[in-house]
Amino acid sequence: MSDPAPVTAIVLAAGQGTRMKSAVPKVLHRLCGRPMVHWVVDAAFAAGARDVVVVVGHGREEVEASLAAAFGDRVRTAVQSVQRGTGDAVRCALPAVAADAELVLLLCGDTPLLEADELRALRDATIASGAPVAVLTCDAPDATGYGRMLRDAAGRVVGIREHRDASPEERAIREVNSGVYVARSAFLRDAIDRLSPDNAQGELYVTDVVALAAREATALGFKASTAGSLAGINDRSQLAAAEEVLYGRIADGLRRAGATVRTSARIDAGVVVDPDAVIEHGVVLRGATRVGAGATIDVGSVLTDVEVAAGAMVKPYTVGSGAFIGEKAQIGPFSHLRADSHIEADAHVGNFVETKKTRIRRGAKANHLAYLGDGDVGEGANVGAGTIFCNYDGFRKHRTEIGPGAFIGSDSQLVAPVRIGANAYVATGTTVTRDVPDDALAIARVRQENKEGYASRLRARFKAAKKDG
Repeated sequence: MSDPAPVTAIVLAAGQGTRMKSAVPKVLHRLCGRPMVHWVVDAAFAAGARDVVVVVGHGREEVEASLAAAFGDRVRTAVQSVQRGTGDAVRCALPAVAADAELVLLLCGDTPLLEADELRALRDATIASGAPVAVLTCDAPDATGYGRMLRDAAGRVVGIREHRDASPEERAIREVNSGVYVARSAFLRDAIDRLSPDNAQGELYVTDVVALAAREATALGFKASTAGSLAGINDRSQLAAAEEVLYGRIADGLRRAGATVRTSARIDAGVVVDPDAVIEHGVVLRGATRVGAGATIDVGSVLTDVEVAAGAMVKPYTVGSGAFIGEKAQIGPFSHLRADSHIEADAHVGNFVETKKTRIRRGAKANHLAYLGDGDVGEGANVGAGTIFCNYDGFRKHRTEIGPGAFIGSDSQLVAPVRIGANAYVATGTTVTRDVPDDALAIARVRQENKEGYASRLRARFKAAKKDG
């Protein structure tokens, strides 16, 4: 079903956000893995905007690069080089609004909790009322800092008074402006040209557009169904509170789709969790992570850009980044899968095992205390505790290959480049510096020598040396 009228959204994102106390532009602070302004742009698109113009200023290059990477040419930018108020920001954006856009949706780039349903309802109410402009409002228990909605005796909107310009009586009003508007494009262009900086800040306020509409026609004040979704972010405390709300929305969405997500899990936007997967307490899932059907991510695990196939078990406190975990594989506890680790189906990577650029093939096991870097472990092979792939010579990385069915004894060092053949056996404590043929035994140990009665003499010598020192 097509939208009832072509809509372009303008997102105001030029401010510095000094209360964030950060070198990062305010609208690029992240919530659930995504910059703040991305949440607003997504809400605009979900509400039916066919394109979005973001007004940039402070940190312009960074904001433009972030938007281009995420949205491509669906989002354009307009520059407000000097911040002279919200009305001036809209003035800067209007030349980028398509001539055939019937409605303009005005949003603030620091309101990441906005929901598309609320914006659609405002748009539809504007169309139904015939008003040239509508503003989304809510009742705030503490209205400090918000513009107050001014209504006449009949309840009609007559204007908006900014907090700093409001009288004591006006400050007592609890209905506030959310900073979200829908305006008819032709009216908005005319009204913006007529604004004047007659206020305490000497700025152009977009709120004065509402007063113009009220004098000449009708301005619609449309109350939001949930005031919490309109909250703006001004400092890091508010950022943290908003992020908690978003984490809750993400988790609830996954639960409704059939996954089990414990309350203390933190799952970023964009993570995919299939039905019947279980995400336990304290788990953090980031980036492009995907968890397959029936897989379990147990307590405290942190996965970034990791694909977990169906039925896999990721045991507590596993850390993974840029890795793949195959069907019914078992990982952890306390494993570390670094970039380009590929763990195939039914393989095991256990306690305190670290992998990097290594493929552990089907059914292979490395269950204890090993470092496997730049390697390939064949099907059904077993890597014993304390095994190290010595892959770095100080200048270059080298590969270690272990054939299918091979057995690597505990406390072995495999000095790359080296290949262990199929079904070969490396004895415990061996340092392997040459290839091992298929079905061969490799053993390299210093012969053990026992010196009877020498231990007591050694202790006495060490004791005397300590006393003399």
